[in-house]
Amino acid sequence: MQSLEDIDEIAYEPSQEFVESTNVWQFMQACGIDDYEELIARTTGEVEGVEESGIEWFWDEIVDYLGIDFFEAYDAVRDDSGARRVPDKANGETVSKDGPQFTDWYPGGELNIAHNALDRHAAVDSGTRNHIATIWEGEDGEVREQTFHDLHRQANRVANALEARGIETGDTVGLYMPMVPEVVSILYGCFKVGAIAVPIFSGFGVDAVATRIEDSECSVLFTGDGFYRRGDSIYLKETADEAIEQAGYVDHTVVYDRLGTRDSIDHSIPWTISRDEWWSDAVATESDQYETRSLPSDQESMLLYSSGTTGKPKGIVHTQAGVQVQCAKEIYFGFDHRPADRFFWVSDIGWMMGPWMLIGNHTFGGTIFMYEGAPDYPEPDRYWEMIDRHKLTVFGVSPTAIRALRKHGDRWLEGHDLSSLRLLGSTGEPWDPESWAWFLDHVGGGDAPIINISGGTEICGCFLMPMPIQSLKPCTLGGPGLGMDIDIVNEDGESIADTGERGYLVARDSCPSTTKSLWSGDERYLDEYWSRWEDLWNHGDWAQKDEDGFWFLHGRADDVLNVAGRKVGPAEVEGALIDHESVNQAAAIGVPDETTGTAVVAYVVLESGLDANDELRARLRETVGEELGKPFRPREIRFVDQFPKTQSGKIIRRAIQAVHTGEDPGDMSSIENPDALDAIENAR
Repeated sequence: MQSLEDIDEIAYEPSQEFVESTNVWQFMQACGIDDYEELIARTTGEVEGVEESGIEWFWDEIVDYLGIDFFEAYDAVRDDSGARRVPDKANGETVSKDGPQFTDWYPGGELNIAHNALDRHAAVDSGTRNHIATIWEGEDGEVREQTFHDLHRQANRVANALEARGIETGDTVGLYMPMVPEVVSILYGCFKVGAIAVPIFSGFGVDAVATRIEDSECSVLFTGDGFYRRGDSIYLKETADEAIEQAGYVDHTVVYDRLGTRDSIDHSIPWTISRDEWWSDAVATESDQYETRSLPSDQESMLLYSSGTTGKPKGIVHTQAGVQVQCAKEIYFGFDHRPADRFFWVSDIGWMMGPWMLIGNHTFGGTIFMYEGAPDYPEPDRYWEMIDRHKLTVFGVSPTAIRALRKHGDRWLEGHDLSSLRLLGSTGEPWDPESWAWFLDHVGGGDAPIINISGGTEICGCFLMPMPIQSLKPCTLGGPGLGMDIDIVNEDGESIADTGERGYLVARDSCPSTTKSLWSGDERYLDEYWSRWEDLWNHGDWAQKDEDGFWFLHGRADDVLNVAGRKVGPAEVEGALIDHESVNQAAAIGVPDETTGTAVVAYVVLESGLDANDELRARLRETVGEELGKPFRPREIRFVDQFPKTQSGKIIRRAIQAVHTGEDPGDMSSIENPDALDAIENAR
C-alpha cells in the first residue's frame, strides 16, 4: 500500500530483557538457534549440515514441545507420495498426484482437538480445572465467565445431544450462532463426536446461509433467537428458517435463547414443532459425561467457507491434527502465550479467527475474551473500557476498525488504563503508517508490538507474522511464519524475494493445516491454488521484502486496475490517499473509461472536523499522481461519511463497486451499517 521508502524507519524495538522472556526465544535456545534468520531457515527449508528438512523437523519437534497429546502416535511427520488420484484435463482421465498439494500429515496418528483444548484442562488433577476459559460480555453489559470445568460439562452435553440426533463421525453440523459463550461448547462438542463443524457468520442473510447449508448438507443447525447490536435486537431465527426452506437438509434446529423470546409476550419467533428445539430442552438436559473420540490425524474437523472467484463460496476442509498444531503454534510463539493472558480478538465464530483464537489459546489452558456488540456502542471507547476493566493482555483488530476509532479522537482513550496490554494484533487488510503508529503508541503505549499477520481461511493460520523478538517497521508483517515455506515470485514463478521487487506471494510447501482439499472436490482446489505454477501455492497477494528483510503486502493481485495498459492495485491508490493528512479512510475502484479502458474512482472519508471541497479534491488527485504516476490519478473523488463494513470492521469494497456502477450488489446482509450504501449512492 505504501512505498517502502515511506516506512523505512524502525518504529518498535524490543528490549533484550523482553526478547529473552519470550517463548520463541526459549525455543531457539533449546534448539541451538542463534538468531531470527537462522530460526526461519531452520523451520522452513534445507539447512547445510542438517540431514532432515526444516519443514519435517519443525512440525515434528513442536508436537512434544507444545505438549500436544496424540492418543495414538503417528508413523511419520508426513506422506506426500501421491495416494490421491485427480482429474487430468489433458486426456480426461485420472492420475496419481504427488507433491505438496495432497500431503498427508501425521499419518497413523490419532488425536482430538477437544481433548487438547478442553478435556485435559478440566481433569480433576489438572490444576486448571477451575481456571477461566472464557469471559463474555454482552453489548448490554452482561458478563459471564466459564471455567474449563463448566465448559467441559457443557461440551459433553452438546456431544450427547448430537449423537441423540443421529450425528456420527464425518457428519456436518451448522453453527449459525451469535457470539455467546455457548458457541464454544458447540464447537468442542462437534470435535468430541468427530462431526465436521460448519461455522456460519452471524451477520449473513438468507442467501449466504442457505448456500452454506446446501453445500455442506448439514442435518443439525445450531442458531439463536438473535443478539444485540447497537442497542437493537437482531433476530437470527427468521433468517435461519428462510435459509433452511431454501436449502433443505436440516432436520434439527437447536435455538439458543439470547434475547429471551421463549418467554416473551412482546416478540415471538416462528417455530416448526417437528424440527425446532430450545437449547434448554435439547442440550441442557443431556448428561455431562462423554468419552471424547480418538480420531485419525486427517479426520475432517471444520468446514470453513471463503469467497471464491466464481461467486460460489469455497468450502475449506480442515483436519483434526492440522488445525490443532497450527493454531497452537501461532498463539504460543507468535503471540507469546502466557498463563495469565486474557486474549481478545475481534471476530465472529463464522470467521477463521474465531476458531483460531479458541483452539490456540485453550490448548494451553488460556483465557479468551468474547464481546457481542459494536465497537463504538454506546460510546467510541467501548474497546478501551473493556480492556481496562477486564485487564486484557492481547488485543487483535482490523486496520479499518482502528482507523475508524482513531477518527473519534484521542480523548476517548483518556481515563482508561491500557497498561495490561502486552501485545497487539491485526489482520485482514493493509495498514497505513499513521494508523499503525497510532495503534502502537496510543493503544499499546509504545511497548506492545503489533503482530500484524496474514494467511487465510485456507490454512487456518498465517503465512506471514512477526515474532515478538523482532524489531518492526510500520505496517510490516515481519516475515514467514515458523514452518511456513513462503516466497515471492514473478510472472514466471521465479523467486524475487531478495531483489526488493514486488511479486506474488506463494508457498513452496504445504503445512499441516493446509486445506485437505475443497468440499466441492479436488479439481477446483487445484485450479484455485496450484494451477498457475508447478508445485507452488498461489495465495493471490502482492508481496515485497525490503533490504532489511521486512515483508510487506500490497493488496490482492487479482484486484489489479489496468489503466491504459498500466497496472496498479487498489490498495496502492488507497494508501496514497490515506497518506494525506486530511484522509482517514479510502476505497478505490475501477470503472469503465472510453479513453483508458479503466479509470480510478476513489471514495474518501475525511478526518473529523474537515469539510469536503473541490480544492481538497484536487489536492488528493495530485497526491495520488505524485506518488503513483499521473495515469493513476482518480478520475473522480467522492466524499462520504462512512463505508459499508462487516461486523469485524472490514470495508466491503465489492458493495461500493456495485453501487457505483449500478449493478446488483447481491446479498448485503452481512453489512454492519447498511445506511452506508445510501451514502455511496448519494455521493454520485
